[in-house]
Amino acid sequence: MTILAVFRSRAQTLDFLEKLKGAGVPAQAVSTPKEAGVGCGVSAKFDEAFYPRARRLIAARPYSSYAGFLIRFADGWRYDHM
Repeated sequence: MTILAVFRSRAQTLDFLEKLKGAGVPAQAVSTPKEAGVGCGVSAKFDEAFYPRARRLIAARPYSSYAGFLIRFADGWRYDHM
């Protein structure tokens, strides 16, 4: 399953992406889907296997533009807000 970390700031997206990679999470920058309803156009994408690690990383940083984790299900995208 694919998970996106959605932000309203490109700079904060890229900062979080570097934090993910630094924590050993294979992640990449991708276009934010229109279903997100917010965003700067770029999100951090990673696999669900790394979701607990990503949640810990987001909780440890005061990202003012963080919108939530967007999770891809068979029937579409859904937010998991922290």
